[in-house]
Amino acid sequence: MTAPLTPPPPSLSAVAPSPSPSPPSSSSFPVRALAPVPAFVPVGVAGADAGTDEPVKLWLCPNDGLPPAVAGLLAAHWLDAQEQKTASRFLFERDRRQYLLAHTLVRRALALEAGLAEAELVIWRSARGRPFLRPAPGELPRGGAQLDFNLSHAGGYSLLGIVRRHRIGVDVERLEDRDERAITTIVRTFAAPEREWVEQAAEGPDRDRRALRVWTLKEAYSKARGLGLGLPFDAFVFTLDDERGVRAFTPPADDTARPWRFVELEPVPGVLVAVAVPADAAQDPVLHLGYGFPWSRSELRSFPLPRPVGGHLAAVPA
Repeated sequence: MTAPLTPPPPSLSAVAPSPSPSPPSSSSFPVRALAPVPAFVPVGVAGADAGTDEPVKLWLCPNDGLPPAVAGLLAAHWLDAQEQKTASRFLFERDRRQYLLAHTLVRRALALEAGLAEAELVIWRSARGRPFLRPAPGELPRGGAQLDFNLSHAGGYSLLGIVRRHRIGVDVERLEDRDERAITTIVRTFAAPEREWVEQAAEGPDRDRRALRVWTLKEAYSKARGLGLGLPFDAFVFTLDDERGVRAFTPPADDTARPWRFVELEPVPGVLVAVAVPADAAQDPVLHLGYGFPWSRSELRSFPLPRPVGGHLAAVPA
């Protein structure tokens, strides 16, 4: 008896919709009232060829950046058995669609970076549930032995961060998704100086924005550490400024040596993004951002990362 044939994975050219639209104009891209960030420039034009060729990569994809039928088709061929099982457990279709979009985004973006097919990527999870790409036995086809990634989703958006050699943590939040009670609850988890800074703003949108700026930074840092909510949020302190962004960082007691770089962005009005990466003297201090589903790397834009804060710069490896 002839075994049934397994249909081949879909061709990307056959399922890819028209390229995702570019993010909003560069004037609305930096978080309002943060340190100025240069306008978008195409990768390879400004800042992208300084130092090494290992920048931080970000992809921000709205839920409508990939039609549900396309997400389902790609997920059927790309996701592993555990991911398929998880997707089948969602009670609500909107949650299942969010999961499929986020996890096809992960596999597609990692495939672009690693030079491997999406279905060949092996993703492990730590005891705390943090996902990892299984290290390659040698060099990945596109160089390096490993990639680290981190995923966040909220308010109809999925955010993926990718970096080589060390860890990355990312978080995305939508201002309109948080009511007054939720804002009050998260502010209670902050350290006293952060609570004071938040409460100095007028009640309403300004105070909510400050609260979510602190929250996204704390989420990004704790996820980069691989600790998530296991790290008390009052154990470390961000000193923020409406004009200069993150001015200082006081880390928890077990992380006082190395400095960090923290990025705050508002790529879509009302959608706040934070990124945390350890500072590395060998790392090109550039961030590349893509908006929409990553059919290719041609949509990436580039700008410099902020200066390191916290720790001791002498501890950064040369």
